[in-house]
Amino acid sequence: MRFLLSTIGSRGDFQPLLALGLLLREQGCDVRLCAPPDFRELAGGLPFVPIGPPLTARTPRPATQLELFASIAETVATQFATLREAGADRDVIVGCNQIQVAAPSVAELLGTRYVFADFSPVVLPSPHHAPVPLPGMPPADPSVDNRTLWQREAARRTAMWGPALNEQRVAAGLAPVEDVLGHVVTDHPVLAADPALAPWVTPADLAVTQTGAWLPADDRPLSAELTDFLAAGEPPVYFGFGSMASPRVTGAAMLEAARALGHRAIVLRGWAGLDAAGDDCLTVTETNLQALFPHVAAVVHHGGSGTTTTAALSGVPQVVVPHLYDQFYFADRVRELGIGVTHTATDSLTDSLKLALQPEVATRARSIAPSIRRVGAQTAADHLTHPPY
Repeated sequence: MRFLLSTIGSRGDFQPLLALGLLLREQGCDVRLCAPPDFRELAGGLPFVPIGPPLTARTPRPATQLELFASIAETVATQFATLREAGADRDVIVGCNQIQVAAPSVAELLGTRYVFADFSPVVLPSPHHAPVPLPGMPPADPSVDNRTLWQREAARRTAMWGPALNEQRVAAGLAPVEDVLGHVVTDHPVLAADPALAPWVTPADLAVTQTGAWLPADDRPLSAELTDFLAAGEPPVYFGFGSMASPRVTGAAMLEAARALGHRAIVLRGWAGLDAAGDDCLTVTETNLQALFPHVAAVVHHGGSGTTTTAALSGVPQVVVPHLYDQFYFADRVRELGIGVTHTATDSLTDSLKLALQPEVATRARSIAPSIRRVGAQTAADHLTHPPY
């Protein structure tokens, strides 16, 4: 089978898609990736088609309303053009990230099967939870039932994306769509999240297939520098905020919290270019987190689905510092499961880390680890190559 796996999200969206793509290739499938140009070097030898501008080139200031609508029209036009060419010879288009609104339309135009996948249950419509507010938007009104909130969210998405999407659809000879959210998500999406960590609650209106998280098969050894650092003392605390360009916690604050509790620190630079200096601290640019996490005392991170799952699988306590979107959900789940704590804007990072380092949290984290699935990508591959519908 010939697959196009596409996203316009951050590395947290790209990495799982890559894990799935590499596994499908091992099974003899022809796989092509489509993602922002930032990730070309990470494609693992799979054919790669860039879509849109680099994520790192985005302006840090909020867009004006006029700029927002102009960028939406440009984004949708780029999606149509890129995906139409990249998917022309494909049997299946897998689209991740709900901003990628053109993927189902392109699949319809090409007569190709379309599958939508996402990495958190709370971003899918459900009567059991409210829509996740986007950055800058107020939280959902708790006095309104969830179905009504999702209807309002669907109307908002259609008002925002519908004109640009339908302009491209009509130009391609397709009928306009009246519900952009339903068009993108479909009524049978795939949920690439671990059932123990992030369960899909039923009954629900969508026929969701929950596969487990798509974790990469990462066999890279740790660097000699990192191995030597780990061997030189007690387990350090890991700090990493991935693609958060402006983390809520500075490198200095991270090091201060670790030192206050008698721990060394490992800091991942990430997109923010974090840095911390000292003999008791090591800054790294890239490493195998699956290999590293079992050797640290705790993981302090932003609450991305991949990092949260990898830390849970490693059985180490977590301090989640959520910044946006579904990161608040994963922070809540870590707290509810007793495998870590949520750090809020009013908390002391030292106090949060101290709570996470309590023996009972470490015990709970170790007890949960065996329930985290390692075969999510394999389950997804089986679902895609042998569809039940």
